[in-house]
Amino acid sequence: MSLKCAIQLGIPDIIHSHGRAMTRSDLVNALPINKSKGHECIYRLMRILIHAGIFIEGEEGCLLTPTSRLLLKNEPLSLALFVQAQLDPILMDPWHSLGEWFANGDSTPFATAHGKPLFDYAGDDPRLNRIFNEAMESDARLIMSVLIKNGKRVFEGLTSLVDVGGGIGTVAKAISNAFPELKCSVFDLPHVVEGLEGGNNLSYIAGDMFKSLPSADAILLKLCFNCLVVCVDGLILWFDDKQWILHDWSDEDCAKILKKCKEAIPSKENGGKVIVIDTVIDNQKGDDKSFETQLFLDVVMMVHVSGKERNEQEWAKLFSDAGFSDYKISPILGLRSVIEVYP
Repeated sequence: MSLKCAIQLGIPDIIHSHGRAMTRSDLVNALPINKSKGHECIYRLMRILIHAGIFIEGEEGCLLTPTSRLLLKNEPLSLALFVQAQLDPILMDPWHSLGEWFANGDSTPFATAHGKPLFDYAGDDPRLNRIFNEAMESDARLIMSVLIKNGKRVFEGLTSLVDVGGGIGTVAKAISNAFPELKCSVFDLPHVVEGLEGGNNLSYIAGDMFKSLPSADAILLKLCFNCLVVCVDGLILWFDDKQWILHDWSDEDCAKILKKCKEAIPSKENGGKVIVIDTVIDNQKGDDKSFETQLFLDVVMMVHVSGKERNEQEWAKLFSDAGFSDYKISPILGLRSVIEVYP
């Protein structure tokens, strides 16, 4: 909540605009606050954020860190909207219902707190829908920048790609910009793509994924808020909510979805595979803080959407239940891993 406060007050941007180390007095004078709460309270706020590594304090004042640079409004990979969305009261209230949820029959603590599941609630609340999608888009930009840098081989050799349920095209734009020779299309409901303009290798197509899909070398299937599956020349690249999806669903539902993927790809011998980008708990290449964060993410899934994060053994069982023969985990995305799954 201290971090959310710093973003609301614009502290990262104020320090950045200052151009050099910023003293506490200069910061207080620049902040849009009641000055009677300035020096002592701002000192206490900044003290905890400096201790947490969000900012750093030098001899001449406070400076940004690589972490706080990700909170700048004009930073291309800014996560400020993501932080604010995760700490929005609507998403925080369900945590107060966690104990009550264990005793009732509701699907999630979110449903206990708000009377309906998260995605239903977001569909009825334009503000939550907006901030949630903005948050997912900001995370999509960050993870896509890493994936395109470290996983470029996935897209090489393709001539066309369709992002099904691709929304405003955050992911498709990143791919089309990185691969100008690749023809990318965003396929979504008419009201979603209405008025959106493409470019040289990016276009928008209106339709219903439950009726028919455009043909392409690669197909991205978006199943819910900024989730997608990419079928690339017999290869499915699966991102999940914030580019993840499998963690949103139960094992039974995931197995059903993966079976549909298996039906859409050729055999392993002919290059078919599913690439899952998701959390693998107990990843030995991570540090203690990363492991702790993965555990927090797991509880977030329980509170919000009935989902879960999985360890390697749980992933292996899920893939086996869906009829796949083998898999390979590559921990190249920090908290998330790339899992290649073979028919």
